[in-house]
Amino acid sequence: AEERKQQILQESATTIAEIQTRPYISIAEAMVLFGISKDTLRRLIKAGKIPAVNLGERLTRVSRTHIESMFTVVAIPEKPEEQPTKLQYEPNECYTIAEVSEKFGVSLSTVSKTIRRYSIPKRQVGTFVYVPKEQIDKIFAGK
Repeated sequence: AEERKQQILQESATTIAEIQTRPYISIAEAMVLFGISKDTLRRLIKAGKIPAVNLGERLTRVSRTHIESMFTVVAIPEKPEEQPTKLQYEPNECYTIAEVSEKFGVSLSTVSKTIRRYSIPKRQVGTFVYVPKEQIDKIFAGK
């Protein structure tokens, strides 16, 4: 099975190398080379975005260079790594869910949904679930 996979990969690599030397290629070859669907290619041809020549029935050829120019390289800027926030909160820096509910006058389910919505870290110690005071105060201060 592994040998068969290697053989298929080798055949497709030689096919792609052969396709890249020709200026005009068929739609099926463009599908293999660029990894886009036949319907997408036909839509681009019909819209006039890719010049194509029909040499007869089922002999549509497209310009490889025009398709390549459509797929320009886009540089993705690297995001600076954010400093991870402190995840180990001490119980004296936290509220239990019941304390949050009492302090801000909201139901337990509202507290749980808010914690999930804002991805607030939770810490369970025994039967109590602790959430950081600073983040809870920021969120519920406006409500």
